[in-house]
Amino acid sequence: MEIRRADKIAEALEHLVFSGKYQNGDRLDELKLAEHFCVSRTPIREALQVLVSSGMAEQIPRRGVFVRQPGPIELMEMFETMAELEAACGRLAAARITDAGLKQLVEYNTNCQKAFEDQDHARYYAENEKFHQAIYRGSANSYLESQALRLQNRLKPYRKEQLRFRGRLTQSMSEHIAIVAALQNGDAEQAANALRAHVAVQGEKFHQLVASLNN
Repeated sequence: MEIRRADKIAEALEHLVFSGKYQNGDRLDELKLAEHFCVSRTPIREALQVLVSSGMAEQIPRRGVFVRQPGPIELMEMFETMAELEAACGRLAAARITDAGLKQLVEYNTNCQKAFEDQDHARYYAENEKFHQAIYRGSANSYLESQALRLQNRLKPYRKEQLRFRGRLTQSMSEHIAIVAALQNGDAEQAANALRAHVAVQGEKFHQLVASLNN
């Protein structure tokens, strides 16, 4: 399926923020961005709404859209919370996920493997997102699923960014294999522990992520 122009622009804007072109609090000017991307203002408005919905930008009435970057403490707290939400989903999914759900999970992981072999970071993240969402659904807890989806969307640009670190794609794929095995075996604690470790960004990985936001 063809990626919408607005989504491509939104992804390009994410990279510009991470590269330091735009800093926290900077205004994202529609007209200048339209000139930069050689498009009308309509896809720019749509792209800015993508950033606003993910929490990477904030829309202030009558003033415009501004870059919204979390500080290191807030970012760490979000990742800690995400890790625990995913662990809870994994624990419940180990007992509740259906055979059809497991089959779909394996398919998404196969797609991740293909993207990994092609070293296609964008496609890997897209399939990785589906992989995790299959686990949220597998928990059979709609409230937990909605909370996990909400924070997954909020952390999307940062989770995508850390996949670009050297060796992280290989590590992520290896962790996926352990997660699938735990769910197939119905091992609740192993599934929870594997997902918690998979999502948590600690130590050197976290320092790398913070540094990438401040280049």
